[in-house]
Amino acid sequence: MILDRNVEIPMRDGAALRGDVFRPDGAGKFPVLMTFGPYGKDVPFREFMPEAWDLLVQRYPDILSASSGKHLVWETPDPEAWIPDGYIVIRVDARGAGKSPGRLDPNSPAEFRDFYDAISWAGVQPWSNGKVGLTGISYHAAGQWRVASLQPPYLAALLPWQGTFDFYRDRTRQDGIFGSGFVKRWWARSVLRNQHGNADCPYHDIYDDGPTTAPANLNAEQLAANRADYVGDILAHPLNDAWYQERSPDLGKINYPTLVVANWGGLGLHLRGTIAGYMQISSREKWLKIQSGSYIHTYLQPKNVALQKQFFDRYLKNIDNGWERQPPVEVEIRGPNNQVHRIVQGASWPLPDTLWTRFYLDAEHKTLSATGPAQPTNASYPALSEGISFSTAPLAADAEFAGPVMLKLFVSSSTNDMDIFATLCAYDPQSSEITFRTAIEPRSPISQGWLRVSQRAVDPARSTEYFPYHPHDKREPLTPGQVYEVDVEIWPMSLWLSKGSRLTLTIQGKDFERMGETGPNRGVGWMTHDDPSDRPVAIFGGTNTLHTGGERRSYLLLPRLPTV
Repeated sequence: MILDRNVEIPMRDGAALRGDVFRPDGAGKFPVLMTFGPYGKDVPFREFMPEAWDLLVQRYPDILSASSGKHLVWETPDPEAWIPDGYIVIRVDARGAGKSPGRLDPNSPAEFRDFYDAISWAGVQPWSNGKVGLTGISYHAAGQWRVASLQPPYLAALLPWQGTFDFYRDRTRQDGIFGSGFVKRWWARSVLRNQHGNADCPYHDIYDDGPTTAPANLNAEQLAANRADYVGDILAHPLNDAWYQERSPDLGKINYPTLVVANWGGLGLHLRGTIAGYMQISSREKWLKIQSGSYIHTYLQPKNVALQKQFFDRYLKNIDNGWERQPPVEVEIRGPNNQVHRIVQGASWPLPDTLWTRFYLDAEHKTLSATGPAQPTNASYPALSEGISFSTAPLAADAEFAGPVMLKLFVSSSTNDMDIFATLCAYDPQSSEITFRTAIEPRSPISQGWLRVSQRAVDPARSTEYFPYHPHDKREPLTPGQVYEVDVEIWPMSLWLSKGSRLTLTIQGKDFERMGETGPNRGVGWMTHDDPSDRPVAIFGGTNTLHTGGERRSYLLLPRLPTV
């Protein structure tokens, strides 16, 4: 393997970004796999996210059995897994990050233009066969949607691994509610530490143990002047306006072969938007696989690298390897004890044979049932309390669920707005909770959903029975005490339950939290929603009321699968 370090990659405005190029030690032209982001092309995985590295060592020994791990960098492919099979791997530091000078402005149109230029450069290098594929996790997956919609030359295939396309609904404001926990932590911990010129960066270059932010050495004022006000900009744009639109892709312009891999463990950030990206791109050659576990680690597992390689072999090397015979959709159905109960294949998403099943809420008895109460009833709760939980009766038979989830509610508030936090949990016949290990949670519930009720409007042209699409482009304050009909999207889920198990639905006005053996379990981990400027107590700390029965038939719509 040859490693060309800190290669200058020219941009259209005369600037030059820095990239590391890993390539086979031999003559020939090879396809390129590229990643582009702010985390630092030379920052060791073990330093960038030590807790995830420790889990890799403890739970995924197959990864380090197949590699020395020396070149592992957060959310990017391991060169040792690709170079021997005739690929080039290029990691590019985004402008203003790591070794690339300039103004740091993540997720911006300027960054996507730079990404476009880097792809265009890679396609004409003497060692390139003229085909560039994009890969990577999370940020390195999310950016693929946006740059691909610009249709850069030489781009030939996409492989977004758990990365949403929706900058508003998923990455910054979960259906209108500011995701302060993630946004602030991500900006401070994952991005600012590695800003170009930051002499206080705690990371050490993999290859020379020097700073990963050299050669500039800027003081605090210079650093601040040389970057966007990321958090401030998000707070300044509470609605899905033009600022957000230019940071989200036109998925209809994406027509490249695409393998989309989503993961059930991505509540609160990537899960929904990864699946929706698959559904909305115009590509005829596209595949969706929904896995379980920790998407950070599954990306690097040899069995999944082999899957990625088969895809890229077909579209970057033109190898007729039968990839097209892969099922369009493949879904892991989760079962108790972090197990995969079975794998289901289908022609589309949602799965074509889905049985959309309603469970009606009863505010008086706190139940979920097939019929619901005949007479109207209601129940109130302090918005910032544990809320109200509803439960099904023990299931009369084994059941499987996989697909989108929707919650129809009739609500009122003592103030002019309210936030809905909805959490779906499951319990086995012995009443022990069924939870799942994810990338950030040891015991995550089944699924969750959010909605700011003043942004309850739906676009009927883009909505379905199971999928309410909220444009989030206007705010309609509530009249205290008045009842409103709202549709809440609960993020997709999969689950097998045995006879005698139960499902519960908790509705509250704050982040779900349950104390576990290792601390609080929230489903979203530290990706909480508690910024006082977005959720002032005077507005979001009132009394909320749920209305059920009679003409107000609140219900939970679940994607049940036919009995096998």
